[in-house]
Amino acid sequence: MKTTELLKAEMAQKPEGAYAPYYFKYLGYRQDYTAPKTEARANAVYALFTKPRAYIYKNDWIAGSIRPLWVQAGAEGLVYAGRVVPGYGERDFAQNVDHFSPDYRRLVREGVPGLLRSIQKSMRKHAARPEKVAYLRAMRRTVLGWKGMIRRYAKQAAACGHAAGYDEEKLGFIQKNCEFLTEHSPQTFAQALQLVWLCHQSFLYEGRAAMALGRMDQYLYPFYRKDKDEGILTDAFARELLENTFLKIYEHRAYRDVDETINICIGGTSPNGGCDVNELSYLILQAVRECNVPGPNLSARIAANTPDRFLDECLQVIGTGLGYPALMNDEVNLRALRGYGYAAEDVYDYSMVGCIENFLSGRQPPWSDGRFDAPRFLEYMFNRGRGIRNKSVGIDTGDLSKISSMDEFIQKFERQLQFGVDEYVMFFNNQNTRLNAEEYEQPYLSCFCEDCIGRAQDICRGGSKYPSVHGAALMGIGTVSDSLAAIEQVVFTDRAATLSDLARALKKNFAGYEWLRQKLLAAPKYGNDDWFVDKYAVWFVDTLARLFSRYRTKDGGPIYIAMAANISNIYAGQTIAATPDGRRSGEALSDAASPTYGCDVLGATATLNSVARPDYTKVACGTVLNQKFSPGVFAEEEKRKKLLALIKVYFRKGGQEIQINATSREVLKDAMDHPEKYPTLVVRVSGFSALYVTLAREIQEDILRRTQQE
Repeated sequence: MKTTELLKAEMAQKPEGAYAPYYFKYLGYRQDYTAPKTEARANAVYALFTKPRAYIYKNDWIAGSIRPLWVQAGAEGLVYAGRVVPGYGERDFAQNVDHFSPDYRRLVREGVPGLLRSIQKSMRKHAARPEKVAYLRAMRRTVLGWKGMIRRYAKQAAACGHAAGYDEEKLGFIQKNCEFLTEHSPQTFAQALQLVWLCHQSFLYEGRAAMALGRMDQYLYPFYRKDKDEGILTDAFARELLENTFLKIYEHRAYRDVDETINICIGGTSPNGGCDVNELSYLILQAVRECNVPGPNLSARIAANTPDRFLDECLQVIGTGLGYPALMNDEVNLRALRGYGYAAEDVYDYSMVGCIENFLSGRQPPWSDGRFDAPRFLEYMFNRGRGIRNKSVGIDTGDLSKISSMDEFIQKFERQLQFGVDEYVMFFNNQNTRLNAEEYEQPYLSCFCEDCIGRAQDICRGGSKYPSVHGAALMGIGTVSDSLAAIEQVVFTDRAATLSDLARALKKNFAGYEWLRQKLLAAPKYGNDDWFVDKYAVWFVDTLARLFSRYRTKDGGPIYIAMAANISNIYAGQTIAATPDGRRSGEALSDAASPTYGCDVLGATATLNSVARPDYTKVACGTVLNQKFSPGVFAEEEKRKKLLALIKVYFRKGGQEIQINATSREVLKDAMDHPEKYPTLVVRVSGFSALYVTLAREIQEDILRRTQQE
């Protein structure tokens, strides 16, 4: 049995006790309850890293696990810890705590000793500033704690040598590498990978979610190439090391029944115009395919000079049913990010955090975003500024009977959207600035962001090279575009109904107005290469990009827009009344950048032509386009060639992203009825993949409704 399968089998046994990382923080806090907050947090992090006993699987080559965070129910002080630790408070997603891509390039170059030397150098530089020296001391304490964690893994490897079932070669390998890393920067591929994985584990210990692994094929490549040239590494062993690492991303699902969205970025373009795809890019693809778990959220940056072989191998992995890698148009993303004045070398090194969010690796504070459900503002147009189905309110744009043209309707709708953007930013700012930043500093995380150490400043208090950014995820481009096209067609072109008729129909959820609903449904729909409706998708992106561009985050960064919904289109739809596209009240909105499911009826080429029409260089956050193709498309080389050509044309026309499900409707329906038969069935949900049988019924149905292309 392969090592990957053996490691999966080991994960089947859940840890005993309770998941309680807060207990170890408590042990640090209690050392000095009088310490200033930043020092106290450093003490908590030090204890969190050094107190848990390291755990090594019998089939590990690369050590690092969240299992040590489980605590026996009878542990002394466990209940009391649950009172003490919350008193110190924590940042959350809205306040820039996670969804971050660390500066792994610097880490693998300098190692733990390099971090400590940089901190010491900055202490000398800022010796006359006591507050900065105090912050640097806190940073140093957290790094020393992490160094202690690495040392514990070395000691545990030595201790496991006497336990049954362990392989002496693997244990010796781990022990040697971990001992070396406590005092030196990594010198081999295995050591660099081990250091990155234990760094990632340290963030998981802290409770941070969606911490990206960044451009692994770039920052690990020099070690891979050196080891290969020296004859001490084979591709087979490099792939096994990667598999061993990626598989443990699945620990969260195995032990906590939640999925961890850890984005890994491969491919892309270099500043000199070269192609960044390398041998390691292919090995990472092969490793995630072999692991066959939803955890690594793999993203592939695709450019005009990307080899067809690489794109074909991406399609083959997608065709297994995993649904990743997501394919990103590198040229569109680079243009979008360059528009914000970032240094060229930083833009070219972007990766993704979370689902698809573009991020300057190790150079800006953690990501935050929120959902902007644009179709809600159609309700206000037809109900004098009040919600029909919910209690929310917009603005009163006047008597519908006074609107005499489509242009006038659009002008009034834009006023509604302007109000919505203002409201959205108000809510975001109130959340994002709620904390006293001085009381909630993050000395450990700051060590992995340029130039927090050099500035002796927290990552959220001006330490990072660039300010924070926020993403407004725009939902319902299909719903809005179809609605506007239906209004133009039915009301202003055919004059088959008035806006007042439509208002009454929407309030009644089309009860008694089925005749009108059928006319609305018959109007042109987004996703069929029809400019009559596609022009509203172009307007949608242009308008919301302009409205959000007026705002900045608290430290002066931009607010990006995204074409993404995750699964919120389902739940937002449950609160939004009927819409002029013929959608009934409570039904899901269109998903992210995708056309409304079932409305794109002319095939994949027409769909992609429509989706490529908006200017996605205005969408710096990123895009989610969900597509579903028959499994047979991926099984035959000639069919894959056609799909590959289709994607290349779509990107050349300006499409920003595409992700594909390759599981048949028949299998999905059978899995809903007989989940016990499909415990390992992975599907692409939105910006992430998941085990299909773990998803809520409404999400399964939403995936099932997606148009299956042939």
